Amino acid sequence: MDNQPHLPSFSAILDNYYRGHIGDFLKNHIHAESKLSFVSAYFTVFAYDSLQESLNSISELRFLFGEPKFIKSIDPSKIQTKYFRIENDELKLANRLEQKRVSRECAEWVRSKVEIKSVKQAGLLHGKMYHLAHNGIENAVVGSSNFNVSGLGLGKSGNNIEINLVVNDARDKADLKAWFDHIWDDDTLVQDVKDEVLFYLEQLYKNQSPEFVYFKTLFHLFERFLDDSQWQDAQLGICQSF
Repeated sequence: MDNQPHLPSFSAILDNYYRGHIGDFLKNHIHAESKLSFVSAYFTVFAYDSLQESLNSISELRFLFGEPKFIKSIDPSKIQTKYFRIENDELKLANRLEQKRVSRECAEWVRSKVEIKSVKQAGLLHGKMYHLAHNGIENAVVGSSNFNVSGLGLGKSGNNIEINLVVNDARDKADLKAWFDHIWDDDTLVQDVKDEVLFYLEQLYKNQSPEFVYFKTLFHLFERFLDDSQWQDAQLGICQSF
């Protein structure tokens, strides 16, 4: 018995499972000298690597993090902080050397073609959006996919089932761009974080001293026992010591 659902011949839904992958949509619609505007909570170097051929040819990308750098959990007794999501959480050791190459190439691309901002308030901006403009033609997707490999459906396995909608109405595509521009230009809502992202990328590819690796390992072993201010002080101390 065939358990596959009956799918329409055309669907504007991209779910990384039954109805197409958002990563393929981006590959098909990013052209040389495109101007991109993305909103996502995550940005990972391996998502960049999966789209590198397309992304290296663009004119510019404005990337808006939908979450600020430090985030407190809802439960005040469990304070959780995290970086911009640039590195995959479950990266295997076998991929570390590959990560260094990709991180270096990603940093070079960010320096030359990318502007990066972040919302200031946690939990304020939940939507994800990918807007692409080229020679007066706009394409856009809104939904749940973050800019990581599983969110874009670019992994060999383990991709997330997402719910994204391709925007077909020209007025809606223009309005999405206007919405993005409004938030991007509002200094009360967002702040420039490109230098911080580049600094973090540097840590992923530069050669570290054995002492740095040792203290960094200790930090990650015991970070859950630190409160928010101690966490930031410890992180800053490690960076300034080397």
